[in-house]
Amino acid sequence: MTKSKARKGTPAASRDFAPIETARLLLRRPLESDAEAIFGRYAADPEVTKYLGWKQHGSAADTRTFLAWSDAEWQRWPAGPLLVRARDGGALLGSTGLAFETPLRASTGFLFAKDSWGKGHATEALSAMTTLARTLGVRRLQAFCHPEHKASCKVLERCGFEREGLLRRYMPFPNLGGSEPGDVLCYAHLPQAPA
Repeated sequence: MTKSKARKGTPAASRDFAPIETARLLLRRPLESDAEAIFGRYAADPEVTKYLGWKQHGSAADTRTFLAWSDAEWQRWPAGPLLVRARDGGALLGSTGLAFETPLRASTGFLFAKDSWGKGHATEALSAMTTLARTLGVRRLQAFCHPEHKASCKVLERCGFEREGLLRRYMPFPNLGGSEPGDVLCYAHLPQAPA
């Protein structure tokens, strides 16, 4: 399902990372030239960013700050944020990726522009992330989801993530109008070791 030249466990692998192709999607590392498209397609949309742990972008400068952070993640780890594009036509649909905490533990997630909702893109992208995590030697792949975000919960469960529990007052959701940490559902996928 995935095509990637990323080598297991080495930060230098990020320099050799080839785009991942699935049946309908192309997942690749974000570039500085993607700032306007990311901002316009989803990062500034209050409905898309409602349940996220980062603040909706107010300008393309916010998006460029994200891209600088993304570059730092790619320098430090074997993978990082990924843009999701349609293989047919190349339209920007959303984003996904891996956020490493240790070489063996990473988090994942996904977000998509509204016109991409309900088409199976999130399931396809998240499946690619579970495959990538296994390829890179990740032993615990986790995801956090706001308890009211039922559609995302369904995608996680469809992709083999198990709900481990509710973490109380765990993380803020700035786009819901508060700075206090809120409750979040914790999901985990435990990839098998590569053969």
